[in-house]
Amino acid sequence: MEAGVHIRQFLDELAHQRRASPHTLAAYGHDLALLVELAAGEPLAAATQARIRHHAMRLHGRDYSPRSLARILSAWRAFYRWLGHHGEVAVNPVEGVRAPRAPHRLPKALAVDQTQALLDGPACEPLELRDRAMFELFYSSGLRLAELAALDVRCGVDLDEAEVTVTGKRDKTRTVPVGRQACAALSAWLAVRSAIAAPEEVALFVGARGRRIAVSVIGQRLSRWARQQGLEVHVHPHMLRHSFASHVLQSSGDLRAVQELLGHASIRTTQIYTHLDFQHLAKVYDAAHPRAKKR
Repeated sequence: MEAGVHIRQFLDELAHQRRASPHTLAAYGHDLALLVELAAGEPLAAATQARIRHHAMRLHGRDYSPRSLARILSAWRAFYRWLGHHGEVAVNPVEGVRAPRAPHRLPKALAVDQTQALLDGPACEPLELRDRAMFELFYSSGLRLAELAALDVRCGVDLDEAEVTVTGKRDKTRTVPVGRQACAALSAWLAVRSAIAAPEEVALFVGARGRRIAVSVIGQRLSRWARQQGLEVHVHPHMLRHSFASHVLQSSGDLRAVQELLGHASIRTTQIYTHLDFQHLAKVYDAAHPRAKKR
């Protein structure tokens, strides 16, 4: 009972004081439920580092990936830090416990010609016009999926100024440019939006029932759209954000500008795209340098 009370209080503080998203709260709740399960009735406040390490090993034995284990340990670490602030524990037992190193994976990005083929697909019906507007805005402005779904029709997108303002992670607001073709696609969607949107619905992008479109539906529609345009790769919403970042960096070389456009708190997060850029340069080198060509 005590563990449950502390967990509820911790989650309430995350929700109200730190304004954590519903997705983050659900993830923390799931990870702390695992901690309670693994403790098997032992008081959470009595856990030692060795015990936490044992719990992590058990999860590893259940085929939890290194990435999942790192997320779980981060949630546990935050919870015990909260317990420490409230005088329930003297030492955080999760400090020093690390998940196995995950293999380094670069984010996947579309080539420029693939992106052009994706976005140049025909759109006539209202839902198709909506889809094209969503995908053009994704690629034009590098938005996150949740940021795009949260846009309202009279707040956020300014077609006169060709810019969009969104609130991203940690309630940070940023304004980014919207390209000419994305503005045209948005105008075409807004001209027919009233035929689908429910009365007084404020969402910019709505589903077939007229209410704010679900993030899962956006992913499904993008995958379907990509297949219709003949792309042989699985295209998901975040891939358009990756493509935006990679293509802007390739053209400008300005890592700080890409950081601002993406809304990254740390430049280290943005630096992953320098690897993508290097891959592009390496392909150009292999194709063009006389001593690099295969005989």
